[in-house]
Amino acid sequence: MRARVLIAAAGTAALTLAGVAGALPAAAANLLVNPGFEAGSLTGWSCSGGLGSVTGSPVHSGAFALAGAASTSDTAECRQTVPVQPNTAYTLSAWVRGAFVYLGVTGGPSTWTPAVTAYTQLTVPFTTAAGQTSAQVFLHGWYGQGSYTADDVSLDGPAGNGGGGGPGVPGVPGTPALGAVTASSIALSWAAASGTVTGYRVYEDGTVRATSTGTSATIGGLAACTSHTYTVAAINSAGESARSAAVTGGTTGCVNTGLPRHALIGYLHASFANGSGYIRMADVPPAWDIIDLAFGEPTSVTSGDIRFNRCPAGECPNVESDADFTAAIRAKQAQGKKVLISIGGANGQVQLTTTAARDRFVSSVAAIIDRYGLDGLDIDFEGHSLFLNAGDADFRNPTTPVVVNLIAALRTLKARYGSRFVLTMAPETFFVQVGYQFYGGTSSGDNRTGSYLPVIYAMRGDLTVLHVQDYNSGPVTGLDNQFHFIGGADFHIAMTDMLLAGFPVANTGQVFPPLRPDQVAIGLPAATSAGNGFTAPDQVHTALNCLARGQGCAGYALRGGPAPALRGLMTWSINWDRFFNFEFQNSHEPFLNALP
Repeated sequence: MRARVLIAAAGTAALTLAGVAGALPAAAANLLVNPGFEAGSLTGWSCSGGLGSVTGSPVHSGAFALAGAASTSDTAECRQTVPVQPNTAYTLSAWVRGAFVYLGVTGGPSTWTPAVTAYTQLTVPFTTAAGQTSAQVFLHGWYGQGSYTADDVSLDGPAGNGGGGGPGVPGVPGTPALGAVTASSIALSWAAASGTVTGYRVYEDGTVRATSTGTSATIGGLAACTSHTYTVAAINSAGESARSAAVTGGTTGCVNTGLPRHALIGYLHASFANGSGYIRMADVPPAWDIIDLAFGEPTSVTSGDIRFNRCPAGECPNVESDADFTAAIRAKQAQGKKVLISIGGANGQVQLTTTAARDRFVSSVAAIIDRYGLDGLDIDFEGHSLFLNAGDADFRNPTTPVVVNLIAALRTLKARYGSRFVLTMAPETFFVQVGYQFYGGTSSGDNRTGSYLPVIYAMRGDLTVLHVQDYNSGPVTGLDNQFHFIGGADFHIAMTDMLLAGFPVANTGQVFPPLRPDQVAIGLPAATSAGNGFTAPDQVHTALNCLARGQGCAGYALRGGPAPALRGLMTWSINWDRFFNFEFQNSHEPFLNALP
């Protein structure tokens, strides 16, 4: 949470790809239009920022090659979308030259090479997912690294049929509509597809959840208070149609934790001053609905033994006694406020590598909660606390011990304290949204990318609020396949929309499902001194208007739709806000209260 910069790696993502056992072999045939750029133009290709062109030198073969002029704000990505067949193996390759050249498949694998002065061939094998009918391939450079060239790009494999359906295959069904919803089921109905139809398949995250001979189905066996996204395809003896547009719905059974519809969440420096001064618990203004005590930290990285040491008088001369601190917590709770212990932070690395560390984590955190009578727990694991071992490629069924043990510990704590236990998380974008581009268990790069996703997914039924830190981040690709940069409304809109809409997880063929709007808040620094990426109040309000009302989105299309129940805002920190005359609180609390 304290200042830390993590740079998101390059790449784009939109379509789901997966390794599938028994995939059909590819017949050798280049499916790309103008693969060697011998048309003397970019015919068939689309390049970002107008930074792509053809060049006559240097070329790998023929008379022309692609030239991409990467700038400080654009990687000069050039892409082409082609029809493919489902469950089929393909090989993408290209000859490239220049600084940091990337080749890949959107939503799937990619590779890259550092600076090379002679043409070098890059190769990316991949297998399409069941039901996939198109793939987008891309080439790009990197920020500020200058131009690259590419030539003789090839996508080898059998041709697709143009994106869903073929001779005799039904048309696309209508977008499903939500019907009756219970704590364990969601009913759907849809308009019939054209043509001969023998049935319909209902998909959730690429998995068939139900089949029906009519135009309705009820999906059962769902967890209470969880969000789900569904599409529908029509089938007959000739095959399956393309899938419908998606609908997202949530089950009932959510427990009222006593939070207001829109909440202001802040971290309180309870164990240190950090240059912004100490605030007594009794002096925290009533505007703050959740107060996170920063921080509980481990005795060693792998011990799991968490200690909460209040700020010493030498650093915080105005620190109150334990008795006064506890009494002030009770007073806040009497006002309906929630006080949590936050574990981790930038300096508190926590790796639960063993079951012994897991159990010690549970007992030591419970001791802190019990001693001060707290309402719950905030997980602010940063740095190298979470990572994914090679081959850990399914966020729904993780195998890496530090992830598995954290999930087990959180479930134990939730069971111990019951339904009103408040659980929040504050990951950085690197550990969540960057999983759209790179997923640590499947990538040869940083194995921490996306490593919070298994934890969020496992705890999604018990998670009160996820407030990703929309700061101290490099550029991150959103669902519009564009890079977004910290410090403006655009970044908060794109990053939050990913949580509300769900997104494909890179190289896995799986989709991380959307969270309920009441589970999502935007994380912000309270002031310029509090973190890199401070956003002016008017820009925060622009983002909130877009996300909650669907207004003023500046051309960005919300994939998850407007979310009037968006929970609110989190900040690092209440102390820094007080240091700057409570600008954050005074600007944003009235605005949140006025949201629908």
